[in-house]
Amino acid sequence: MKILIAEDDRISRSFFQKFMSAHGTCDVAVDGMEALDLYMDAVKAKAPYDLLCLDIMMPRVDGLKVLKVVRAMEQQHALPRAKIIMMTALADVEYVDQAFDLGCDAYASKPIDTAKVEEVLKNLGLIDASSQ
Repeated sequence: MKILIAEDDRISRSFFQKFMSAHGTCDVAVDGMEALDLYMDAVKAKAPYDLLCLDIMMPRVDGLKVLKVVRAMEQQHALPRAKIIMMTALADVEYVDQAFDLGCDAYASKPIDTAKVEEVLKNLGLIDASSQ
């Protein structure tokens, strides 16, 4: 599985990359603009991401805008639909509702609970239910 992680906090990014690398190849972005650049590069290389893990609150371009652009690109260019998990420390239901309205597949609150993330990955069909 090809994974893009967009997280501006260095410690969270490093932790999540280490955790997710057990499930696939991970690329990381420090902000939304870098995430969009990596996404576009992957599309041009005809090697799109299977999963995007996007922090909602990031500098330059936030995760909600990245989500909106990715879903628009998929539709416009008939690309395979990536699974998208939004991550945030915010407990604001409005952001979560907006993310689902824009087409995210799941939501993870910080600090990240790895067991819950693995359950989400199973539910999304990204990892086998028997894998740990």
